[in-house]
Amino acid sequence: MFVRHYLLALQFFTRIPVTGRLADWVGFSPAMLRASAAHFPGVGWLVGGLTAAMLFGLLQVLPPVAASPWVAAVVSTVFGVLLTGAFHEDGLADLADGLGGSMDRERALDIMKDSRIGTYGAIALVLALLSKVALLALLAQVDFMLAAAALYAGHVTSRLLPLFIIRTLAHVGDTPGSKSKPLAEHISTLGVGVGVVWWASAMALVFWLLPAMPWPQAILGALVGWAWMWRLLRRRLQGFTGDGLGATQQVSEVGFLLALALALPASAVGGVT
Repeated sequence: MFVRHYLLALQFFTRIPVTGRLADWVGFSPAMLRASAAHFPGVGWLVGGLTAAMLFGLLQVLPPVAASPWVAAVVSTVFGVLLTGAFHEDGLADLADGLGGSMDRERALDIMKDSRIGTYGAIALVLALLSKVALLALLAQVDFMLAAAALYAGHVTSRLLPLFIIRTLAHVGDTPGSKSKPLAEHISTLGVGVGVVWWASAMALVFWLLPAMPWPQAILGALVGWAWMWRLLRRRLQGFTGDGLGATQQVSEVGFLLALALALPASAVGGVT
């Protein structure tokens, strides 16, 4: 069932094709979808790994000029969005529209159901994407491998933290028609443990590849982003929606990259390598 739950998570959270006979073998039920939540960080393994490979590959083949890290950062970000279908970015935009559009809880939840993007959502989306691109370009100017490793680890870490939103807050909103309700009803201690194992193995890899880098500070940055989102969701909505989970992933990813960039030792800054 481990493989089936993982493939179901890929179906739900990415555009990576799990179709035909493979999809028939995977199957589906609300219980399976709930169990697949444990593999959110495992989705980050694949999506983060592929986008990191794209970033690193582009940095190797682009000409050694100042614009190359920016080009690589933009293209790898576009590639990541294509892999996920902008699933989490859509959640960030919807949450920003809801919370920005009304201070009333019920009205905010109604706004979040509207598929059209508003001013607050557009601003949040643009700022999040610009932040990620700028931070990746900055890290790439320090070291190509560092940028790729940070992109990979940021994807995995930011997909672990929403599990603790599910674990500690109630699901709210239009629960009968909610896409996230089946997977957000509950996550077991075992499920959280599986997610932590996915995350710990990813961090062990980046610690091994680049042991001198400030990975603990990057993790702390992601945790700060998660804590801010947790408090915001509890205060404004008294719980979370699927959009809140997507927004948490985006904010935590930016927090990871920003904290890593801020904590880089002076000895690591030696230009593009």
